[in-house]
Order: sequence, then structure tokens, then C-alpha cells
Amino acid sequence: MEINFDEAALAPDQGLATAAQPLQTSLQANLQHIQETVGNSTDIIIREVPIGKTGEQKIAVIYTDGLADSKVVIDFIMETLMLDVKQMDMSQTAISAPNIVQILKDYVLTVGEIREVSDFESLFNSIMSGDTFILLDGYATGIAVATPGWKDRGVNEATSESVVRGPREAFSETLRTNTALLRRKIKSPHLWLVTKQIGQVTQTNVAVMFIKGIADDKVVKEVHARLDRIDTDSILESGYIEELIQDETYTPFPTIYSSERPDVIAAELLEGKVAILIDGTPFVLVVPALFVSFLHAAEDYYFRADISSLVRILRYIGIFIALLGPSLYVAITTFHQEMLPTQLLISLAAQREGVPFPAFIEAVMMEVTFEILREAGLRMPRMIGPAVSIVGTLVIGQAAVEAGIISAAMVIVVSTTAICSFVFPSYSMSNSIRMLRFPLMMLAASFGLFGIIIGIIAIVLHLSSLRSFGVPYMSPFAPLIPTDQKDAIFRLPQWALFSRPRLIGKKSLTRKKIPEQPQPKSRE
Repeated sequence: MEINFDEAALAPDQGLATAAQPLQTSLQANLQHIQETVGNSTDIIIREVPIGKTGEQKIAVIYTDGLADSKVVIDFIMETLMLDVKQMDMSQTAISAPNIVQILKDYVLTVGEIREVSDFESLFNSIMSGDTFILLDGYATGIAVATPGWKDRGVNEATSESVVRGPREAFSETLRTNTALLRRKIKSPHLWLVTKQIGQVTQTNVAVMFIKGIADDKVVKEVHARLDRIDTDSILESGYIEELIQDETYTPFPTIYSSERPDVIAAELLEGKVAILIDGTPFVLVVPALFVSFLHAAEDYYFRADISSLVRILRYIGIFIALLGPSLYVAITTFHQEMLPTQLLISLAAQREGVPFPAFIEAVMMEVTFEILREAGLRMPRMIGPAVSIVGTLVIGQAAVEAGIISAAMVIVVSTTAICSFVFPSYSMSNSIRMLRFPLMMLAASFGLFGIIIGIIAIVLHLSSLRSFGVPYMSPFAPLIPTDQKDAIFRLPQWALFSRPRLIGKKSLTRKKIPEQPQPKSRE
């Protein structure tokens, strides 16, 4: 069939403008409007069915092939309408015109979720979300039946947050699957879920989850207010939401935490935080986010407290090496040679005897080369990506040393720094450290250790000024909260973790029974 596109059909906002029109009483007029709006798309299935003994009542069943469960549509909607309802006498008073919609809802349709719809905006949103829509001739009201049945990736193992001990399941791209995974972890009626749609074109489902009685009501209201202020055409991933609702835009540090592990998100919810789930992505956002949250791994709570504390200390040491390793080498070899032992200084001088570049240029060359190799390894096919990265690093490093372009000590420093950058449980925090490494090297090359100290002071001041949904980013260090130090750098045993973070779980600081909600007063 050939479709002619006129200028009116190509108007930029015509489809959005007409989507809010109310349904008409004429079935053919409604179907014509639907076909014109979707451009006669072949995956939009429209089936007209006469019902009643004499077929006097015309109805239409509309659904999207691939989004709706065709078996449910055939067995519980089409078969019921074509066989069971056909035996009804539409002229009877019991099922006269004003009551036929209610009769279908109460006695005919056997699917769980059913709602009445009276405008085209809700109609299109329903069929594009996997629902089946029933239109009746002579009625300006239709019935939306929940029949989602699209194919998803399923619950697989987490790839970005692997653990040695702990659950292996990860979120998928389906919103309802993700909420079910959290419901399995927290079987409490106080776990509330509010769903809204963001994006004028994509109409992406965004869910806000929190535990009523533990989460701060002010934070929950602020999350809803920021989400409601979003005015955009599309939301395709959680990164869209993260950038649009974060407190501070001009900062290299992430102020919203994200994870693809249900156990991590469940633990954050139990601390009083709010989770934001976006349909179409396996990464769930959590607010408020603290700096220490990005340095804590899921398995810190699955091993004994002494082992977890040791691993955390190594993690904090790794962050300092990843941030300051090349800068310290550049500063010491350029300005502060007297700080090195004589034998080590002679060895470094012998290595650098034939190197034509200063230490800062060496460091920049090696860091840029490593970042390119790492990015190339991520973008290449999975089977050959790691091999190319490893071989490229070894070959280029060895060839550069033999050619006298780079000293062997610089290769060791950059390699150690690169290894330490992989100890971060959160990839977003690793990116922040990678960004700050270059300005610190410039300060070290210009002013030596004084420049590094100035850079560290500037970073600490910036971190102390950040907030995430009203909560200080560096708590419990700044401000110093002694009671929250039990789960900051060290982790005390589980029996000692009796309280929630003071600035987050204000409403329920102790990990005990949730306070009872006020009961509605009876009207006498």
C-alpha cells in the first residue's frame, strides 16, 4: 500500500498536539485517527470483531506486535470476545448501552489490570507499552488491558560489578523485572513505588522507590520535584536522568550513585536512600550519594569485618596512588632530587641519561597512550579487546624504553598507577581520578610538591562544598560524625552496625522495627 505524505503530516509537532484529543463515539473515526497517527505501521495490529448474537455491537482490539503477549491476547481477550460474548443479547436491559463497558470489565475480561481510557494520549501510551486496547462503537471510552509480553535479556550476572562472594543476579533492561528483584530482597509493605513518565516522545517509565518510615520525606519530595521539572523529548538511559537532576554540574565527581546489583540497591534503600529506576537500562540511580559510597563494594559486607577493613584500607591507598603517582614522580625527579636515596637517584639519572624529554612530557605521553589503549580495548570485540590492550601496552612500553624515548622508571610508575585505578568498585569515580591526574601533573611540573599540595587543597575544598540532595558529599568525614565512622574506612562487625547514617536515615536511625504509620481517623 502506498502512503502519501503531505505537508500537514510532516508538521513537526502535529502528532504531539493531536495526541491529547478525546476519543470519539464513532469506531471508524477512532480507527482512522489511530492509523493516521501511527502512519499505518504494520506492527500495530487492529482487529475488528462483531459481538452479540446478531453482531449488532462492533468493537476493535488494538495491540502492538512484539510488545504485547500474543498468547494472552488470543486466549483471554479475542477468544472471550468472539465466543463467550457472542452468546449475549445486546438488546437486553442488563447490558444496555450505558453498561456494556462495565459488563466487559466485570464479567468478560479475565486479565488482572484493566482501566478505562477516554483520550488518544492514554490510548497510544497504552498500546506502545504492551497493553491491548478495546474500542467500542458508540462509546467515547475504551478499555486498556495489561498484556505486556516483550522479550528481555533476563536476569544475568553483573558484568561491571563482579564479586567473589555474594549474589550473582543483576538488573535487566525491563523496569518491572528490576522492581521485582528489589521486592524479593525487601518483602515489606513499606517499600513504596511511584511510577511516572518522562520524555515527550519516548514516554519512558521512571520509577521512584523508597522505604516509607526510613527515607527522609524532604529528600523524596525533592526527587519528585526534580524529575517533574525535566522537559525533554527522550530519556534513553539513566545517564540522562543523572545529569538533569544532579546538584552540581561543574564537578568531576559523581554526585549520584548507580549500580546494576539488586543487593547493593536494597542495602542503600535500607539506609534511607531513594532509588530511581529507568525503563530500558540495568543501572539504577541512588540519592543522596556520598563519597564513601563509591569506595564501598558489595562484598565488603559478605566477608568478615577484619578482611573487609583490610581490603578497604588497600582501596584507599590505591586511590592516592592512582591520583598522585605520576605527579609525585614528576615533582621529585624535577625539583626535589634530594629526597631520594643516593643509590636510587644515581639509578634514575642513568636511566634518564638518553631520554630527550623532561619527566612531565614522559608522563603525559605514557598516560595518554595508556588511556587510548584502554578505550580501544573497550570498543573492540570482546574476544580480542583484552589481548590487544595487553600486547599493545607491553610492546609499546618495551619499544619506547629500548628506543630511549621513555625511561624504565616512568613505565613502572604509569603501570602501577593504571593498576590502582582499577581498584575502584565504581567506574564513575575511577573516571574522576583519571581526569584529575593530568592537572596535578601540570602543577607538579610547574611548582613541584608545592603545586601538588595546592592541588590537593583545592580538591578537598571542592569536595567539602559538594552536596547531594542536601546531604554533605564528604560526610561522615566533613562534617565529622563519630557514630558513622563504624562503616567509613573500617567496617565493624555486623552486630555493631546498629544505626543508619545520621544525615540520611534521620527518621529511623536504629535498624529496628519501622515505626508504625499513622492510621486514618474514622469518620463518625
